[in-house]
Amino acid sequence: MTMDSSSMTMPMSDPNAWATAMNNLGMPPMSMTGQPLMPDFDPSLGLMTGIAPMNTMMPGLGMVPPPLSQEVPVVKEIIHCKSCTLFPPNPNLPPPATRERPPGCKTVFVGGLPENATEQLIMEVFGQCGEIIAIRKSKKNFCHIRFAEEFTVDKALFLSGYRIRLGSSTDKKDTGRLHVDFAQARDDLYEWECRQRMLAREERHRRKMEEDRLRPPSPPPIVHYSEHECSQLGDKIKDDGKFAEAVRVLLTWVERGEVNRRNANNFYSMIQSSNSHIRRLMSEKAQHEKEMEEAKDKFKTALSGTLAQFEQIVSVFQAASKQKAWDHFSKAQRKNLDMWRKQAEEIRNMHNEQLMGIRREEEMEMSDDDMEDAPAADSKDSEDSGVSLAEALKEENDSLRCQLDAYRNEVELLKQEQGKNQPIRSEEDNTHSQQLSFLQQALQGMQKQLLKMREELKEREAELGKSMEDKQQLKNQIQNLKDATASSVVSCSQEKDGLPEKNLPSPVHSEREALLVGIISTFLHVHPFGASIEYICSYLQRLDTKINPGEVEALLSRLPCTFRQELTGVGASLEKRWNFCGFQGIKST
Repeated sequence: MTMDSSSMTMPMSDPNAWATAMNNLGMPPMSMTGQPLMPDFDPSLGLMTGIAPMNTMMPGLGMVPPPLSQEVPVVKEIIHCKSCTLFPPNPNLPPPATRERPPGCKTVFVGGLPENATEQLIMEVFGQCGEIIAIRKSKKNFCHIRFAEEFTVDKALFLSGYRIRLGSSTDKKDTGRLHVDFAQARDDLYEWECRQRMLAREERHRRKMEEDRLRPPSPPPIVHYSEHECSQLGDKIKDDGKFAEAVRVLLTWVERGEVNRRNANNFYSMIQSSNSHIRRLMSEKAQHEKEMEEAKDKFKTALSGTLAQFEQIVSVFQAASKQKAWDHFSKAQRKNLDMWRKQAEEIRNMHNEQLMGIRREEEMEMSDDDMEDAPAADSKDSEDSGVSLAEALKEENDSLRCQLDAYRNEVELLKQEQGKNQPIRSEEDNTHSQQLSFLQQALQGMQKQLLKMREELKEREAELGKSMEDKQQLKNQIQNLKDATASSVVSCSQEKDGLPEKNLPSPVHSEREALLVGIISTFLHVHPFGASIEYICSYLQRLDTKINPGEVEALLSRLPCTFRQELTGVGASLEKRWNFCGFQGIKST
């Protein structure tokens, strides 16, 4: 039943009760017309002490509000309405259980209504929560109420657990206990989905606007070919500053297929003008390379001068470290001199390695140029042998190059040592050489230890494989012994107990009869009260039409421990039925 709350007119209920209840929740009580019942309502002042007011804009009253916090107790009081009275539940009882809130829920289920409750009463009680769109009342003391806003559902849930009494009557039909819970309505879900789709559309529109704002501007469109544009483009191609843009336009015209017999000469002249820029570009490249080489030489010269000055500074520190000068310095001065000397040597070594790297790169480039200038093999018949010879020569050349680099490094080191004024090596060089020798010895020891561990691992793997084979052989022997023991035990038991049974003939003569026994056993097992021979044959003839009742009855008679024939009925209704007794027969046999 659908009812518009705006078309209903009824006297206002007592606002004091609702003011008390809503003030406990920190909510301003609203009337049916949407106006506040208490204009001077202050949410920061509650009628109940110890209860914090609720902010109406908190996240719990949004689209999908969570349940009220159980940490803060909410004290419920008696609510007096015009035609009924609401008594709060026992505060010691747990809060009433509610189902999971559906998305966009605006509909509540109200159960436990009095039998004499009317829609006017429901409107009076729940109309103070907010605007009601529809009330669907059932004959079984419950109804569904659909509100206009989602946050009003939380106000309606506050009344769950209240006992309602119509007037001052104590009749059972005029009393009840309210149970308010979320209800799942298709209209609520549809509105929620529409709202979600609208938000998604707005989000997509916002992202598209943001992408359009951040997207780089498109290049200007290239004009189509014409005689006027062609003449202007020819002048631009000859200009060095506009050459890049003009070549892009020319490429687009050629790719579009603008070339034909009439304008082929114009395109040829433009292509020829483009080709004339190659010489200019090559000269610019050569000039840049020359500037780069000059910059490299200048940098190398400056670096060599800096390195020489570092060598002089290090020599000064080494001279100051000698005993005839060292003894005259104080302890703090000696500490600073030692620290400064170490820093200068580290910087000197770093610049020296950088200069050596530049020289090695130059030598590598020169060797690569020499290799590129070498003539290629002309003979095609000996191509395979030439490839193998080239690979061998390349490997040999790489090894020789590595040896040459090593020799050059040694020569440079010797030159540096000879160029020094101090023939005695510093203490730091000695410590470095000692550390280097210690590291080499440690590396050799680790290599030997690694080889030894590899050999031990191989031996253990071999032992493990052998042990696995022995284990498998033992398992096979144990299995053979078990089989032999079992066969011997079976043979002995057969000799003791089974000799008379061997002489007994089998009641089942063929595989077909064995299949019939299995099918009939299954059929009779699901018929605990038995079945007649005609009923059994009608079932079997569906599988094989050649089966006759005499054959089936003879087979059942040969198996008295599996099938038993019983007489049922009285007088004219006397009937012979066969029952399956295999579970009892196996115990007797």
